[in-house]
Amino acid sequence: MPALPDQIIRPEILALSAYHVQPATGMVKLDAMENPYPLPQPLRDEIAGLAADAPLNRYPDGSAAALKTRLREALAIPSDMEVMLGNGSDEIIQTLALAVARPGATVMSVEPAFVMFRMIATFAGMGYAGVPLRADFSLDVEAALAAIARHRPAIVFIAYPNNPTGNLFDADGVSRIIESVPGVVVVDEAYHAFADASFIDRLARHPNLLLMRTLSKLGLAGLRLGLLIGRPEWLNQLEKLRLPYNVGILTQLIVEKVLQHPDVLQEQARLIKQERTLLYGHLAALHGIEVFPTNANFILFRTGREYEAGTVFEQLKRRGILVKNLDGSHPLLKNCLRVTVGTPAENARFLDALRASL
Repeated sequence: MPALPDQIIRPEILALSAYHVQPATGMVKLDAMENPYPLPQPLRDEIAGLAADAPLNRYPDGSAAALKTRLREALAIPSDMEVMLGNGSDEIIQTLALAVARPGATVMSVEPAFVMFRMIATFAGMGYAGVPLRADFSLDVEAALAAIARHRPAIVFIAYPNNPTGNLFDADGVSRIIESVPGVVVVDEAYHAFADASFIDRLARHPNLLLMRTLSKLGLAGLRLGLLIGRPEWLNQLEKLRLPYNVGILTQLIVEKVLQHPDVLQEQARLIKQERTLLYGHLAALHGIEVFPTNANFILFRTGREYEAGTVFEQLKRRGILVKNLDGSHPLLKNCLRVTVGTPAENARFLDALRASL
């Protein structure tokens, strides 16, 4: 008799829940940190021409050489650092975990953090250690140093700014952590465009530092492109695990074209930051709402004792607004919701719906 899945699949995988994406048809979608602005029509017309002429019957350039050159220019990547591309940051995280997954090896991050750090550690058969943030979501450096001494992690992930809290950690504190880790540290800068802060200038200082970026939050989420930046001695080894042709031909062509117009994405990021300030102010003025500082393109807020976050979340959905309910995901996130900064019209609809839900 053939074996059943629960007889073959590892028990820690059976115990997982799949990453859930809320249905968003017909909703104002403010749950996934996407850029709400489409590309300008002339640029979309150019992209349509590229897609029409793309040799879809052929495999893409496996090294994505032209795209890497354009990324180096657009992101000011130091010439002595290498670049590896992934199908979004998730694939890069998984590649990193697989590379260091010796028996007994541990992944470490802060808590709360991007959920895929923990999930991918499980995928790779590794242990996971989470260091709780302080109550104000700041980095507890001493607790992190103690955890590093105890667990000797093979890899540490630190998001800068952090997701889902939105804040930037103290940069010198992060450097202290990097210097104490026996393995590699990956600083995830998914929200770099909205933070005006980066560790890219510290790559030369820290031999065990790698930097992760994505174009998803900038406005190209549908193309699924992530990149890892670091010293050749690290990336040359990691390239061995990268799956062939992992970045499709349309992604390569379209990203190259969009990066020829850096002013477009820069202007959209400026508009998002401008709206973030306005939205933050409106939320802070609401009775019973605690709003947390943010350097990302989303805002974390806590509903007061009078309003359960789950109830507010469902009422927002009934009014056509989809945000992220984080209540129950971590003790520090009790009664917390996260809203992506949308267009002025979307933000106004969200605020009207939130007021009506309180």
